[in-house]
Amino acid sequence: MESTLTIGQLAKAANVGVETVRYYHRCGLLPVPERAYGAIRQYSRQSLQRLHFIRRAQALGFTLDEVRALLQLNDGSACGTARTLAEHKLQVVEERLRDLRVLRTELRSLVGQCRANHAEVSCPLIDTLCGSE
Repeated sequence: MESTLTIGQLAKAANVGVETVRYYHRCGLLPVPERAYGAIRQYSRQSLQRLHFIRRAQALGFTLDEVRALLQLNDGSACGTARTLAEHKLQVVEERLRDLRVLRTELRSLVGQCRANHAEVSCPLIDTLCGSE
């Protein structure tokens, strides 16, 4: 017989809070197990695997809607569709990295200007943010 977990045990095993598990129920990402009258709901190891899947997908930057789509594709026959979703996510990450590199360059320049600003009449960073550059 398969061992079961309470919601608290499931949350702990997945390193999430109980409210996160409940949120995934409300979002339709994690099925709510049946329970006998007056009994505590029991989660299967399959629920734990699904919860791990959701968390790993989120760690890779997938939104909950994208996670939902990936879960629907988790039948082994739709690798092409899953790859397309991952390629799109990779493109978004690459764009974000380009934007972050530009931001890093701008911030380094402003920090350098602040360090070199001995007059202290006005702050180059504050002036830039105010648009008075």
